[in-house]
Amino acid sequence: MADETAARKADATRVRLELHNPQWALMAAAEAVRLKAALGEELVSVHHMGSTSIPGIAAKPTVDLMPTVTAIAALDARRSEVEALGYLWRGEFGIPDRRYCVLEREGKRLFHAHFFVDGHENVLRQLLFRDYLRAHRAEALAYEAIKREAAAAHPWDSMAYNDHKSGWIRACQERAEAWAARRQG
Repeated sequence: MADETAARKADATRVRLELHNPQWALMAAAEAVRLKAALGEELVSVHHMGSTSIPGIAAKPTVDLMPTVTAIAALDARRSEVEALGYLWRGEFGIPDRRYCVLEREGKRLFHAHFFVDGHENVLRQLLFRDYLRAHRAEALAYEAIKREAAAAHPWDSMAYNDHKSGWIRACQERAEAWAARRQG
């Protein structure tokens, strides 16, 4: 655990929010094509998630992707292909059953890739959170407000920034689950 804490601190970056950029969706789509070319049939899908996937709110200009794969062991066997795309492989990085990778160019972090097995509960939770924020403008704006608060409190530490937002996100995920249940009922 001490190694993981040290790794998280070493991975922390400066927090800078930008107004929503429609190019983020295009970047996500282009990166999905690169990942598919590298991983072939092991890759099931690539989802654009996180703040850059929610129109109209500020976000860190790093595109979050959630590629889903047939099996983590199959992905691990293709690690060199992911790294050949320029990704830094971080392993689980604090979330069991995940493989986390980052892509940086010229000192700028462009992508976070959170790989999970297709159908994993974290995939469903993150997609529901994204879709809920897309459907509820007031919640999206509240999320932007907590992001701005977190950025002001932790401008040089993205890990502390993420930790600052986590309580609000968990509560919003519960609202999203209730929303989804009402829609299915």
